[in-house]
Amino acid sequence: MKHLLSLPTLGLVVAMALPVAAQDADQVVATVNGTDITVGHMIVARATLPQQFQELPDEVLFNGILEQLVQQTLLAQSFDSDLPKRAQLSLENETRSLTAGEALEELFAVALTDTALQDAYEARFEDAEAAEEYNASHILVETEEAALAVKEEIEGGADFAAVAREKSTGPSGPNGGQLGWFGTGAMVPSFEAAVVALEVGEVSAPVQTQFGWHVIILNESRVQERPTLDAIRSELEEGLRATALEARIEELTVGAKIDQTGAEGVDPAVIKDLTLVD
Repeated sequence: MKHLLSLPTLGLVVAMALPVAAQDADQVVATVNGTDITVGHMIVARATLPQQFQELPDEVLFNGILEQLVQQTLLAQSFDSDLPKRAQLSLENETRSLTAGEALEELFAVALTDTALQDAYEARFEDAEAAEEYNASHILVETEEAALAVKEEIEGGADFAAVAREKSTGPSGPNGGQLGWFGTGAMVPSFEAAVVALEVGEVSAPVQTQFGWHVIILNESRVQERPTLDAIRSELEEGLRATALEARIEELTVGAKIDQTGAEGVDPAVIKDLTLVD
Protein backbone atom coordinates (compact mmCIF):
# COMPACT_ATOMS: atom_id res chain seq x y z
CA MET A 1 0.00 0.00 0.00
CA LYS A 2 2.85 2.35 0.69
CA HIS A 3 3.67 2.36 -3.01
CA LEU A 4 0.24 3.63 -4.09
CA LEU A 5 0.21 7.16 -5.46
CA SER A 6 -2.21 9.73 -4.17
CA LEU A 7 -4.79 10.95 -6.67
CA PRO A 8 -3.14 14.38 -7.17
CA THR A 9 0.23 12.74 -7.75
CA LEU A 10 -1.29 10.20 -10.13
CA GLY A 11 -2.94 13.00 -12.05
CA LEU A 12 0.37 14.77 -12.38
CA VAL A 13 2.07 11.65 -13.69
CA VAL A 14 -0.70 11.08 -16.23
CA ALA A 15 -0.51 14.70 -17.35
CA MET A 16 3.26 14.46 -17.77
CA ALA A 17 2.84 11.31 -19.83
CA LEU A 18 0.33 12.86 -22.23
CA PRO A 19 1.69 14.42 -25.44
CA VAL A 20 1.46 18.20 -25.70
CA ALA A 21 -1.60 19.14 -27.67
CA ALA A 22 -0.94 20.37 -31.18
CA GLN A 23 -0.90 24.15 -31.19
CA ASP A 24 -1.48 26.62 -33.99
CA ALA A 25 -2.66 30.18 -34.41
CA ASP A 26 -6.30 29.10 -34.76
CA GLN A 27 -6.41 27.20 -31.48
CA VAL A 28 -9.15 28.71 -29.30
CA VAL A 29 -7.95 29.56 -25.79
CA ALA A 30 -11.11 31.29 -24.57
CA THR A 31 -14.65 32.03 -25.69
CA VAL A 32 -16.49 35.06 -24.40
CA ASN A 33 -20.24 35.09 -25.12
CA GLY A 34 -19.60 33.24 -28.38
CA THR A 35 -16.54 35.27 -29.42
CA ASP A 36 -13.38 33.19 -29.74
CA ILE A 37 -9.95 34.30 -28.59
CA THR A 38 -7.19 32.32 -30.29
CA VAL A 39 -3.49 31.70 -29.87
CA GLY A 40 -3.02 33.94 -32.89
CA HIS A 41 -4.73 36.83 -31.14
CA MET A 42 -2.34 36.38 -28.21
CA ILE A 43 0.75 36.18 -30.42
CA VAL A 44 -0.14 39.44 -32.16
CA ALA A 45 -0.98 41.12 -28.85
CA ARG A 46 2.38 40.11 -27.37
CA ALA A 47 4.29 41.37 -30.42
CA THR A 48 2.89 44.88 -29.90
CA LEU A 49 3.99 45.10 -26.26
CA PRO A 50 6.94 47.31 -25.25
CA GLN A 51 10.22 45.37 -25.05
CA GLN A 52 10.37 45.42 -21.25
CA PHE A 53 7.05 43.57 -21.08
CA GLN A 54 8.04 41.06 -23.74
CA GLU A 55 10.92 39.97 -21.53
CA LEU A 56 8.57 38.79 -18.76
CA PRO A 57 8.28 35.02 -18.18
CA ASP A 58 6.08 33.24 -20.73
CA GLU A 59 3.56 32.09 -18.11
CA VAL A 60 3.15 35.61 -16.73
CA LEU A 61 2.68 37.05 -20.21
CA PHE A 62 0.29 34.29 -21.27
CA ASN A 63 -2.00 34.80 -18.30
CA GLY A 64 -1.79 38.57 -18.47
CA ILE A 65 -2.49 38.80 -22.20
CA LEU A 66 -5.35 36.30 -21.99
CA GLU A 67 -6.96 38.25 -19.15
CA GLN A 68 -6.54 41.50 -21.08
CA LEU A 69 -8.14 40.06 -24.22
CA VAL A 70 -11.03 38.63 -22.24
CA GLN A 71 -11.63 41.98 -20.56
CA GLN A 72 -11.37 43.85 -23.87
CA THR A 73 -13.84 41.43 -25.45
CA LEU A 74 -16.31 41.98 -22.61
CA LEU A 75 -15.98 45.74 -22.91
CA ALA A 76 -16.31 45.63 -26.70
CA GLN A 77 -19.44 43.49 -26.43
CA SER A 78 -20.93 45.95 -23.95
CA PHE A 79 -20.53 48.85 -26.38
CA ASP A 80 -23.81 49.25 -28.27
CA SER A 81 -23.30 52.69 -29.80
CA ASP A 82 -21.83 53.66 -33.16
CA LEU A 83 -18.07 53.91 -33.19
CA PRO A 84 -17.00 57.55 -32.93
CA LYS A 85 -15.40 59.06 -36.00
CA ARG A 86 -11.88 59.01 -34.49
CA ALA A 87 -12.14 55.25 -33.90
CA GLN A 88 -13.40 54.62 -37.44
CA LEU A 89 -10.59 56.69 -38.88
CA SER A 90 -8.05 54.92 -36.67
CA LEU A 91 -9.28 51.55 -37.94
CA GLU A 92 -9.00 52.76 -41.54
CA ASN A 93 -5.47 54.04 -40.94
CA GLU A 94 -4.46 50.83 -39.18
CA THR A 95 -5.86 48.69 -41.99
CA ARG A 96 -4.10 50.85 -44.57
CA SER A 97 -0.82 50.65 -42.67
CA LEU A 98 -0.93 46.90 -42.10
CA THR A 99 -1.90 46.19 -45.70
CA ALA A 100 0.87 48.43 -47.01
CA GLY A 101 3.26 46.62 -44.69
CA GLU A 102 2.28 43.28 -46.22
CA ALA A 103 2.85 44.72 -49.70
CA LEU A 104 6.32 45.80 -48.60
CA GLU A 105 7.08 42.34 -47.22
CA GLU A 106 6.24 40.83 -50.60
CA LEU A 107 8.28 43.46 -52.42
CA PHE A 108 11.36 43.02 -50.22
CA ALA A 109 11.17 39.24 -50.42
CA VAL A 110 11.74 39.58 -54.16
CA ALA A 111 14.30 42.40 -53.92
CA LEU A 112 16.52 41.01 -51.15
CA THR A 113 17.74 37.79 -52.74
CA ASP A 114 21.24 36.42 -52.22
CA THR A 115 21.99 37.24 -55.87
CA ALA A 116 20.83 40.84 -55.44
CA LEU A 117 22.95 41.23 -52.32
CA GLN A 118 26.03 39.82 -54.04
CA ASP A 119 25.50 42.10 -57.05
CA ALA A 120 25.11 45.13 -54.78
CA TYR A 121 28.27 44.14 -52.91
CA GLU A 122 30.32 43.79 -56.09
CA ALA A 123 28.97 47.06 -57.49
CA ARG A 124 29.90 48.82 -54.26
CA PHE A 125 33.59 47.96 -54.66
CA GLU A 126 33.86 47.51 -58.43
CA ASP A 127 35.63 50.82 -59.06
CA ALA A 128 36.98 51.33 -55.56
CA GLU A 129 40.73 51.75 -55.41
CA ALA A 130 42.69 49.89 -52.77
CA ALA A 131 43.10 52.21 -49.80
CA GLU A 132 46.42 52.43 -48.02
CA GLU A 133 46.58 52.55 -44.23
CA TYR A 134 49.50 53.72 -42.14
CA ASN A 135 50.79 53.03 -38.67
CA ALA A 136 53.01 55.88 -37.55
CA SER A 137 54.50 57.49 -34.47
CA HIS A 138 55.53 61.10 -34.04
CA ILE A 139 57.33 63.45 -31.71
CA LEU A 140 55.79 66.91 -31.36
CA VAL A 141 57.93 69.87 -30.31
CA GLU A 142 57.48 73.64 -30.46
CA THR A 143 60.24 74.76 -32.83
CA GLU A 144 61.98 73.58 -35.99
CA GLU A 145 65.30 73.69 -34.16
CA ALA A 146 64.03 71.33 -31.51
CA ALA A 147 62.65 69.02 -34.21
CA LEU A 148 66.01 68.96 -36.01
CA ALA A 149 67.72 68.10 -32.74
CA VAL A 150 65.25 65.25 -32.15
CA LYS A 151 65.80 63.86 -35.66
CA GLU A 152 69.57 64.01 -35.19
CA GLU A 153 69.28 62.21 -31.86
CA ILE A 154 67.21 59.41 -33.41
CA GLU A 155 69.53 59.05 -36.39
CA GLY A 156 72.33 58.75 -33.86
CA GLY A 157 70.72 55.57 -32.51
CA ALA A 158 68.30 56.79 -29.86
CA ASP A 159 65.06 54.82 -29.52
CA PHE A 160 62.17 56.72 -31.12
CA ALA A 161 59.60 55.74 -28.48
CA ALA A 162 61.94 56.64 -25.63
CA VAL A 163 62.63 60.08 -27.12
CA ALA A 164 58.89 60.60 -27.67
CA ARG A 165 58.13 59.82 -24.03
CA GLU A 166 60.84 62.24 -22.93
CA LYS A 167 60.38 65.17 -25.31
CA SER A 168 57.07 65.04 -27.18
CA THR A 169 54.50 67.62 -26.11
CA GLY A 170 51.65 65.80 -27.85
CA PRO A 171 49.10 63.59 -26.07
CA SER A 172 50.64 60.50 -27.66
CA GLY A 173 54.02 61.21 -26.06
CA PRO A 174 53.53 58.99 -22.99
CA ASN A 175 52.65 56.17 -25.39
CA GLY A 176 55.89 56.53 -27.29
CA GLY A 177 54.30 58.78 -29.91
CA GLN A 178 52.19 55.91 -31.28
CA LEU A 179 49.27 57.07 -33.42
CA GLY A 180 47.98 53.64 -34.44
CA TRP A 181 46.47 52.86 -37.82
CA PHE A 182 44.88 55.61 -39.92
CA GLY A 183 43.90 56.19 -43.52
CA THR A 184 44.02 59.14 -45.86
CA GLY A 185 42.04 62.13 -44.68
CA ALA A 186 42.53 61.35 -41.00
CA MET A 187 45.46 63.71 -40.49
CA VAL A 188 46.13 67.31 -41.50
CA PRO A 189 47.42 67.54 -45.11
CA SER A 190 51.08 68.33 -44.40
CA PHE A 191 51.36 65.56 -41.84
CA GLU A 192 49.63 63.05 -44.14
CA ALA A 193 51.84 64.00 -47.09
CA ALA A 194 54.96 63.38 -45.00
CA VAL A 195 53.67 59.98 -43.85
CA VAL A 196 52.75 58.89 -47.39
CA ALA A 197 56.22 59.79 -48.64
CA LEU A 198 58.00 57.66 -46.02
CA GLU A 199 59.27 54.11 -46.37
CA VAL A 200 58.62 51.75 -43.47
CA GLY A 201 61.18 52.48 -40.74
CA GLU A 202 62.14 55.85 -42.24
CA VAL A 203 62.15 59.01 -40.11
CA SER A 204 60.84 62.23 -41.64
CA ALA A 205 62.39 65.67 -41.77
CA PRO A 206 60.63 68.14 -39.45
CA VAL A 207 57.03 68.73 -40.53
CA GLN A 208 55.14 71.84 -39.51
CA THR A 209 51.41 71.87 -38.71
CA GLN A 210 49.22 74.19 -36.67
CA PHE A 211 50.13 72.08 -33.64
CA GLY A 212 53.89 72.58 -33.89
CA TRP A 213 56.77 70.65 -35.44
CA HIS A 214 56.68 66.89 -35.92
CA VAL A 215 59.26 64.21 -36.45
CA ILE A 216 57.51 61.13 -37.82
CA ILE A 217 58.43 57.48 -38.23
CA LEU A 218 56.41 55.08 -40.37
CA ASN A 219 56.09 51.83 -38.44
CA GLU A 220 53.97 49.83 -40.90
CA SER A 221 51.73 50.24 -43.93
CA ARG A 222 49.08 48.00 -45.42
CA VAL A 223 46.36 47.89 -48.02
CA GLN A 224 42.98 48.23 -46.39
CA GLU A 225 40.95 45.14 -47.15
CA ARG A 226 37.39 45.64 -48.28
CA PRO A 227 34.80 44.51 -45.73
CA THR A 228 33.10 41.16 -46.16
CA LEU A 229 29.55 41.00 -47.45
CA ASP A 230 28.32 39.88 -44.03
CA ALA A 231 29.97 42.88 -42.38
CA ILE A 232 27.92 45.32 -44.45
CA ARG A 233 24.90 43.10 -45.11
CA SER A 234 22.47 45.33 -43.19
CA GLU A 235 23.71 48.41 -45.04
CA LEU A 236 23.32 46.68 -48.42
CA GLU A 237 19.87 45.43 -47.50
CA GLU A 238 18.81 48.92 -46.50
CA GLY A 239 19.96 50.23 -49.86
CA LEU A 240 18.14 47.48 -51.75
CA ARG A 241 14.94 48.15 -49.79
CA ALA A 242 15.13 51.87 -50.51
CA THR A 243 15.76 51.28 -54.22
CA ALA A 244 12.98 48.70 -54.51
CA LEU A 245 10.51 50.92 -52.63
CA GLU A 246 11.33 53.98 -54.72
CA ALA A 247 10.91 52.02 -57.96
CA ARG A 248 7.64 50.46 -56.79
CA ILE A 249 6.14 53.77 -55.65
CA GLU A 250 7.12 55.36 -58.95
CA GLU A 251 5.56 52.46 -60.85
CA LEU A 252 2.33 52.64 -58.88
CA THR A 253 2.16 56.42 -59.09
CA VAL A 254 2.47 56.42 -62.88
CA GLY A 255 -0.49 54.06 -63.21
CA ALA A 256 -2.65 55.69 -60.55
CA LYS A 257 -5.20 58.47 -60.57
CA ILE A 258 -4.21 60.74 -57.69
CA ASP A 259 -6.06 63.98 -57.03
CA GLN A 260 -4.70 66.11 -54.18
CA THR A 261 -6.49 69.33 -55.08
CA GLY A 262 -8.60 68.92 -51.95
CA ALA A 263 -5.56 69.78 -49.87
CA GLU A 264 -5.22 73.19 -51.48
CA GLY A 265 -6.13 76.00 -49.14
CA VAL A 266 -6.31 73.75 -46.07
CA ASP A 267 -4.57 75.21 -43.02
CA PRO A 268 -1.73 72.78 -42.12
CA ALA A 269 -2.49 73.41 -38.43
CA VAL A 270 -5.82 71.62 -38.83
CA ILE A 271 -4.17 68.24 -38.24
CA LYS A 272 -3.73 69.20 -34.58
CA ASP A 273 -7.47 69.79 -34.04
CA LEU A 274 -8.82 66.62 -32.40
CA THR A 275 -12.21 68.22 -31.84
CA LEU A 276 -12.98 67.70 -35.53
CA VAL A 277 -13.01 63.91 -35.09
CA ASP A 278 -14.68 63.72 -31.66
